[in-house]
Amino acid sequence: MCGIVGYIGTEEAAPILLEGLRRLEYRGYDSAGLAVLDPEQGLQVAKAKGRLQVLADLTGQGQKLTGHMGLGHTRWATHGAPSDVNSHPQVGQKGRIAVVHNGIIENFLPLKEFLLKQGKTFRSETDTEVIANLLEYYYEQENDLMKAVRLTLGRIEGSYALGILCADRPDSMIAVKKDSPLIFGFGEGENFIASDVPAILPYTRSVVYLNDGDMVVFTKNAAQFYDANGTPVRKAPEHIE
Repeated sequence: MCGIVGYIGTEEAAPILLEGLRRLEYRGYDSAGLAVLDPEQGLQVAKAKGRLQVLADLTGQGQKLTGHMGLGHTRWATHGAPSDVNSHPQVGQKGRIAVVHNGIIENFLPLKEFLLKQGKTFRSETDTEVIANLLEYYYEQENDLMKAVRLTLGRIEGSYALGILCADRPDSMIAVKKDSPLIFGFGEGENFIASDVPAILPYTRSVVYLNDGDMVVFTKNAAQFYDANGTPVRKAPEHIE
């Protein structure tokens, strides 16, 4: 199973993401990647086939990617062979939206055909790049990231846990879940998402297990949860012993 880690706070994100991914190595993977967002540097992406150490060496143990929010991912190849370009995060054509994804999008081929007709181009063989480009397509139309996410979720079929970064939103990120595990972790001046608890145990033991259809929009200091209908909901955190 693939692994997801997301962080937003006051510390440099990349070293925290790498450590979280190391704690998820037991899930197995064939490639890994990071996307880190900084208001000045923009969206920075690094990806590598092979062991996580290859990515760590490529990024100077994360020091080459600057920014206080980001997403990390370890991938088992499903759509597309293991390679640098097929690794996650996947980025929309214009480089403004980055996505990490666990699961399988069953209708990605007709969606890809639709997006090609809209002028979108693709670099990878993955179903995840279809999500990134579909998000970008709706974001360009609506100029509203949450609405773009909702419209995208209404089109995709299959299973997913998603972490979403947008270069136009350098203080928040979005995560959604359906049929693939995803948790949210509450910190002090920092918040997290992860596929499993071990990834974030060094930083927090206060977590919420997301239900199918849940979405969370979060900054370093706050989180707003929504149910499958888009209704805001409150979720009480659980304490992990």
